[in-house]
Amino acid sequence: MTRPLTGVVVLDLTRFLSGPQATLLLAGLGAEVIKIDDPDGGDPAANAPPFAGAHGVAMERQSPDDLGLAYLKRARNKKSITINLKSEQGRALFFELVESADVLVENFRTGVTAKLGIDWERVRARNPRLVYCSLTGYGNTGPDRNLKAYDLMVQAATGLMSITGEPGGGPVKAGSPLSDTIAGSHAALGILSALIHRQRTGLGQFVDVSMSDCLVSMLFDEPLDCYDRLGLDKQQGNRIMRFSPFNSYRSRDGWVVLGAATGPDWDRLMQAIGRDDLLTHPDMSRLGWRIVNNAEVDRVIQSWAIDHSTASIVTLMNQHDIPCSPVRSVDDVLQWPHARERGSLGPLPHPRGIEVDAVAPGFPLKFSNAEAAWDQPAPLPGMHTDEVLSQRLGLSTEAIALLREAGVV
Repeated sequence: MTRPLTGVVVLDLTRFLSGPQATLLLAGLGAEVIKIDDPDGGDPAANAPPFAGAHGVAMERQSPDDLGLAYLKRARNKKSITINLKSEQGRALFFELVESADVLVENFRTGVTAKLGIDWERVRARNPRLVYCSLTGYGNTGPDRNLKAYDLMVQAATGLMSITGEPGGGPVKAGSPLSDTIAGSHAALGILSALIHRQRTGLGQFVDVSMSDCLVSMLFDEPLDCYDRLGLDKQQGNRIMRFSPFNSYRSRDGWVVLGAATGPDWDRLMQAIGRDDLLTHPDMSRLGWRIVNNAEVDRVIQSWAIDHSTASIVTLMNQHDIPCSPVRSVDDVLQWPHARERGSLGPLPHPRGIEVDAVAPGFPLKFSNAEAAWDQPAPLPGMHTDEVLSQRLGLSTEAIALLREAGVV
């Protein structure tokens, strides 16, 4: 089977996580993703701890072959070349690559591409069919467009930190860099949409992706602006305002989550825990009352759960068709049969063929008539420079050697 994006050429000027996440998805779908890094230093993730190599995983490099774990994960199925975009010759090479590319992705701070002379206006003059995706913290317009941002700042700016955690607690960020990965996924969606639009119109376009826009769009699916009027705390912990019960509960030997999203769910749950007396209770039988009085509902569930093992609770809930799961640790997830069968995690390849003692995410989408996978290791920094410049631009070995000697590549 072929891959959905086979034949699509992507120039990747991204670094850190949001941009590399977008191009990683495109690479797994079959696009030829060409990472363009500075000859002086390369991709920061390749040189950032923790490192992985022949001597294992460590916070310090133990051999010249060691590469950053983040780089090994985020650069899979990509090619790597180096071009000095601050030099006139480097920009000339870049624009030659632009002429035959389909997509360009960058996540520089707003204004940087203009300073480098590679902004949308100048690039589209060379290739009107190009899809140019700019991924920034706050977008290319608006009063905050020039602010520097990482995931933590965006989680704070969009209100996510203010609603995460238990009621009355201080602001807490999500345990995973959600604003980066969500924005990267939205960017990939935007790029694919623009490519489909180009099929109809023949024209490329500028795709402006803001990490803050993406996170706000997901946060406000919840009626957060109405919580005060509804008498609800904006920090709901593990709860969700539409359901009750819906929380984590301590079992005899661990933790379990379960929830009742519908009236029948509540009835089956009460029957499962032997509390048929609450089925017709004047208060507990009403969802609106349970939501406002979650603490009382949780006490009922918790007093039952503490006397049972996690495994027995999960089995019982599944028998009664109640949504439920054990709270797995990271080590538990590594052994989870479902994740193994689905290929959710797999070995992390190294470009030197070294066996890395770490896992990597598997491609999350499954197709019935196409293939998608991250099955190639991250490239050694700059390892495809000669190949790309010779095959795509027709440069000779001697010409490339002169460019390298001059610090252009």
